[in-house]
Amino acid sequence: MIVFIIFLSLFFIFVLLNIMIGSVMIQPKEIFQLLLGHGGNETSYGILWKVRFPRMIAAVLLGGALSLSGFLLQTFFNNPIAGPFVLGISSGAKLAVAFIMVLTLSRSQAVHSIVLVMAAFIGAMGSMGFVLLMSQIVRQSSMLIVSGVMIGYICSAITDFIVTFADDASIVNLHNWSLGSFSGTAWADIQVIAVVVITASVLVFLLSKPIGAYQLGESYAQNMGVNIKAFRILIVILSSLLSACVTAFAGPISFVGIAVPHLVKSFLKTAKPLIVIPMCFLGGAIFCLGCDLAARTIFAPVELSISSVTALIGAPVVIGILLKKKGHG
Repeated sequence: MIVFIIFLSLFFIFVLLNIMIGSVMIQPKEIFQLLLGHGGNETSYGILWKVRFPRMIAAVLLGGALSLSGFLLQTFFNNPIAGPFVLGISSGAKLAVAFIMVLTLSRSQAVHSIVLVMAAFIGAMGSMGFVLLMSQIVRQSSMLIVSGVMIGYICSAITDFIVTFADDASIVNLHNWSLGSFSGTAWADIQVIAVVVITASVLVFLLSKPIGAYQLGESYAQNMGVNIKAFRILIVILSSLLSACVTAFAGPISFVGIAVPHLVKSFLKTAKPLIVIPMCFLGGAIFCLGCDLAARTIFAPVELSISSVTALIGAPVVIGILLKKKGHG
């Protein structure tokens, strides 16, 4: 309960700070006036509704999605360093989205956000398929991580080739997107993000009992009546879908999927999915809100890529996990 209250307090603080702080400061009093429709500055109204609200909601939903995706992958592979970025799933999604973007931008066509999510999902599933294949061949978790990193590099290299042959306008768009950012999110994007992320997150929460059984071993889960084959397929699809949605709209974001689930479990002192799943989502939202705020404000008016900030905070956590694992080993 204490951790939940702290998380909830941090969440509301970061939401308020993300709405208030920017090139134009908007005071809390004015925010409430604008929300209630009692006057307020017209410029502030435009900034609030067209820029800051969609961006803040995107950070909340996509941060939560990335954290949940990481939690599912860590459960699936029984590895604390498994995550969409490390296993190359984000890179596979990035490759597919880059291909679609170059194809449509070169023909001066607008691409619907649903198409981007579908492309990212296909790319993510392709990478996930490779990692699963490797997991059948090599049983060592360290080799599995290496194979994930390698598929990530291969996908990134192919993405670079695609970008090389794209026209100048496409390169600018692709470069900004590939660095990872919540900026430029529109309400139309939020609608798609909300449908995909909320649906997938509810399904993950409904799987709390089978996940809890699976954490105690496959044979135990089977004895508890869990259909292991169907369960594993569902975990793969949901984790890929959540990761693909993030990549399609915000680009590849590193370390959130590894760091947040681990931190949440450390704070809660439990691995019970019924508690960990909603807290993972909340933790991911807080983490991305904080990182996005830092990316926007530290060197304002220059904006950092969200991945640079998440890596700076998330990488030490991963090093800590490795050292802890080594200590126990």
